[in-house]
Amino acid sequence: MFDGKAEEAMNFYTTVFKNSEILGIARYGAAGPGAEGTVMHATFSLNGQEFMCIDSNVKHDFTFTPAISIYVACDSEDEIDEVYEKLSLDGGVLMPLAQYPFSEKYGWVIDKFGVTWQLNLGNK
Repeated sequence: MFDGKAEEAMNFYTTVFKNSEILGIARYGAAGPGAEGTVMHATFSLNGQEFMCIDSNVKHDFTFTPAISIYVACDSEDEIDEVYEKLSLDGGVLMPLAQYPFSEKYGWVIDKFGVTWQLNLGNK
């Protein structure tokens, strides 16, 4: 749930990952339970993997959590560097992009929407 920022998030994510696009958006109307024009349900793909998102019309006491992350296997060092930089901008770093015993190059970031991403290069 993006609390009014689902479309902004989709537009951002589709610029971060290659071969990505917004597949469809259903919006709340004037008589709907959500704010008119906000995202009732939307789908988008990031490099062939489909996701969905919503602008919840219900206020919750919770938000995104790093207990669940989106894992991205990067094909090159250039790709992991670029994705890491874009996703961490205006967000934060949970584990810096570096070599670890379990990975040739790995980083864990939280983006400006509160979603966490684990980025990995190599099969170490």
